[in-house]
Amino acid sequence: MTATSGARAAELDAADPLGEYVERFVPGDDLVAYLDGNSLGRPLQRTLETLPDVVRTQWGGRLIRAWDEVWLTQAERLGDRIGAACLGAASGQTIVAESTTVLIFKLLRAAIAARPGRDELVILRDEFPTDRYIVDRLAEDHGLSVRWVDAPRDGGVTPDLAASVVGDRTIAALFSGVAYRSAWWADMPAVTGVVQRAGALMVWDCSHAVGSVPLEFDAWGVDMAVGCSYKYLNGGPGAPAWAYVAARHQGELRNPIPGWLGAQAPFAMTEPYAPAEGIRRLISGTHPILGMVALSDMLDEIESAGIDAIRAKSVLLTEFALSLVEELIPDATLASPREEARRGSHLTIDHPNAARAVESLWAEGVIPDFRHPSGVRLGLSPLSTSFAEVERGIRALTRALA
Repeated sequence: MTATSGARAAELDAADPLGEYVERFVPGDDLVAYLDGNSLGRPLQRTLETLPDVVRTQWGGRLIRAWDEVWLTQAERLGDRIGAACLGAASGQTIVAESTTVLIFKLLRAAIAARPGRDELVILRDEFPTDRYIVDRLAEDHGLSVRWVDAPRDGGVTPDLAASVVGDRTIAALFSGVAYRSAWWADMPAVTGVVQRAGALMVWDCSHAVGSVPLEFDAWGVDMAVGCSYKYLNGGPGAPAWAYVAARHQGELRNPIPGWLGAQAPFAMTEPYAPAEGIRRLISGTHPILGMVALSDMLDEIESAGIDAIRAKSVLLTEFALSLVEELIPDATLASPREEARRGSHLTIDHPNAARAVESLWAEGVIPDFRHPSGVRLGLSPLSTSFAEVERGIRALTRALA
């Protein structure tokens, strides 16, 4: 690593309008560089205080009364905040509920019920494993076919690829807004339009998009979407996910896992199930209140910084990282888009020594991610990552790969 790159990192940090946010996160034990924020976001310093405070004052102090006073509407309130700050979604369309896995299952199963007479689901062959597993199982259980889409290794779904597979048999397409491996940011409004013109429903997995790229679900006419909250939303391990269902679809939404909190009258214990009005009908069981604390804290920071400023820093971080990789690791192969408009907030490079390098780096306090068979993924969470940290991490990665 040259002195010039270190100086450039210092210049970028000095000019960073979001630089003050970096110090708001827990620094980590023996941490040299954390380059895996798209797998698990770092906790905020303030969560070290807010989480025990909720335990002490709400759970311990108010006990069961806290449900009536605060908790019953928490899933909807946090959903509305995610919608406004990150998704371009008006209130009443986003809710925080179970895991990403459970919510994907529920949305796709609801889509199957909403499109009788159709018998195909569409998904990328290299989609995140959970998404593929759910599509496979639903197809098996309901006698459906799966149309597998092949995308370039450094890319993802495009309008042309979508148009080549959707048709009058398609129930729904499930694609990632930002691909988990390559960071390909799909042209989401265009792909949505292609799928909808075939009479099908578009379901987006935005786990790697939410909080890192600006989304405009209402303006783009998105049908449904889901995403986790422990990556760029920094909700912590096992934090509940969120789901978006456009208001126009909520009346026909049939929750395949009906539960008491999603019922019209949750405390009328003897009544048959009748779904609640609006997005609340998507809830099944009791939502995890403690798992929402860190997410709420992070939404304060996102609302303060603004998603456009977060995206601007993300672009600078990935551009800086890409320039260093090209300079210092010329034998690596870029497996992410070069075009910034099509790239999320991480980079993947392929190198034959990737697995051994990542294992050794973790022991040194440098934390990138390994993706089988030969990928090193560099996840650069804009609010918690400095340019100097990127420089240190890629310098160490250069040594480890060699």
